[in-house]
Amino acid sequence: MDIDRLNIYNRLRDHFIPAPVLDEIFRKDKDIQTLETAFKAMLEDGFSEDSAAQKIAELVFKETGIDPDYGLEEE
Repeated sequence: MDIDRLNIYNRLRDHFIPAPVLDEIFRKDKDIQTLETAFKAMLEDGFSEDSAAQKIAELVFKETGIDPDYGLEEE
């Protein structure tokens, strides 16, 4: 995994996307290419990395029908 992909993976984990969901995305070449393209496009449009990850996480939750697990959030 290259550094850019690792950065995206970690940023999405920061927004509570479960590791198994991300692993499935990163396992499929077409899916990871789509994710990378979207992430880079959002950065070019002026989003911060954190804001881009948040928007993508919202979309992942909407498309998969799962809820974020905020139970892992540190207090």
